Amino acid sequence: MTTLRLDVPVLPGSLVRLEPLAMSHAADLARAAEEDRSSYRFTMVPRAADVTDYLAAQLARAGLTPFAQVRVRDGRAVGSTSFCTPRTFPERPGLQAIEIGWTWLAASAQGTGINAEAKLLLFTHAFEALGVARVDLRTDARNERSRRAIANLGARFEGVLRSSSPSRVPGEEGLLRDSAMFSVVAAEWPAVKAALAARLAARLAARLAAGLAGAAAGRTGHRVVLPGPGRRRR
Repeated sequence: MTTLRLDVPVLPGSLVRLEPLAMSHAADLARAAEEDRSSYRFTMVPRAADVTDYLAAQLARAGLTPFAQVRVRDGRAVGSTSFCTPRTFPERPGLQAIEIGWTWLAASAQGTGINAEAKLLLFTHAFEALGVARVDLRTDARNERSRRAIANLGARFEGVLRSSSPSRVPGEEGLLRDSAMFSVVAAEWPAVKAALAARLAARLAARLAAGLAGAAAGRTGHRVVLPGPGRRRR
């Protein structure tokens, strides 16, 4: 493993824009972190009062290249994610592998396609710009929701590493957790990319159709009236 910090530009998408993490994202992230926190049991997400310290720590962390996840529709930072633990080839220049981690999203951004597109942007940069042979993802082995989400990206489950990472669960400070390990390798990337792109295209098409339907209803003034007593259906 190397302590290298990568020089990655802004990675733009249709739903999310990944910007190099900066102190200027603090106010948005403080709001995002205080939405419904019920999904954060296994994830390190700062409280609003701690966001400035959290950002300083992430920016100082060796081997971490952190991003703010900026929602395109309103320009607000709604979470964070990172490249981490870059590993070089033992006998030649270049990166052999990198991990995507330290990911969290505001409750309002979960289930919207932002996570899938952010991963597509990061995978694309890792395989096509950095030229890595594999991308790793890991989560607490007990976190079934996260495991399903990673598997749905097309990553392959490789097993559980016992006592491999610090636990993020409140009350387990200083303890180690078991980590469920996933990866995508270069040979799998074209198929994973196509599947993720199709998934996002379907979501965007559905959103566009819903928007057009709403606009049409607004132009016609159409509304649904439920028949009441004495009112005949037509």
